[in-house]
Amino acid sequence: MADGKTLFITGASSGIGAQTARQAVAAGWNVGLFARSEDKITALAKELGDAALALPGDVADRAAQAAALDKLADKFGGIDAVFANAGTGVEAPGTQNGDPDEWHDMIHANVMGVLYTAHAALPHLRKTKGHYVVTGSAAGRRHIKGSIYGATKWFVHGFAGNLAEEMTEWGGRCTVISPGMVDTEFFDEADDSRLHPSDVADAVMHALMAPGRADVREIHLMPNRNAD
Repeated sequence: MADGKTLFITGASSGIGAQTARQAVAAGWNVGLFARSEDKITALAKELGDAALALPGDVADRAAQAAALDKLADKFGGIDAVFANAGTGVEAPGTQNGDPDEWHDMIHANVMGVLYTAHAALPHLRKTKGHYVVTGSAAGRRHIKGSIYGATKWFVHGFAGNLAEEMTEWGGRCTVISPGMVDTEFFDEADDSRLHPSDVADAVMHALMAPGRADVREIHLMPNRNAD
């Protein structure tokens, strides 16, 4: 059990973020639910009870993230981990045929949002020798023709490795969770052959619950399409 530790989750309104919140609370954590969809995180906080705090805000808004983290720390006495999970994709694929306006919004969520979470959270995490977890992607481990989304995830993987080296100097840990396709609202149609959000949440909880001597730097998981 986590003995009342506190986890801040971005992109907490649905999918991986919401499922991680459920599993964290079941394991004894308090959770801060950060997302733009105030109605969804309010409903989730009600579902999870006193261990959850809804924190509406946009991951691309640095001040909003900093204020949310401060509010969460005041509520539960500190922050032991963050899960930088928020991210988005684009409708128009490729580079030549892509939409630069979509790139702008995606980069601010997938790159700047991840940096803002780290920048605002590190002062809190230093106090607890805490843990920064971030959602990467299989798309950030291999080249995909023209994928700007994949390029943002390459950034995430590179940044996570660099941040791990920075955090280890004061006893902190950093983990990138690298899933293949997950059956979430990211896709228009459900597909049970993809990973489920609970599979990714399991990986997050494994990293968080690992003993302090185990610095879990990356967890990579892919759908097993031949499983029974």
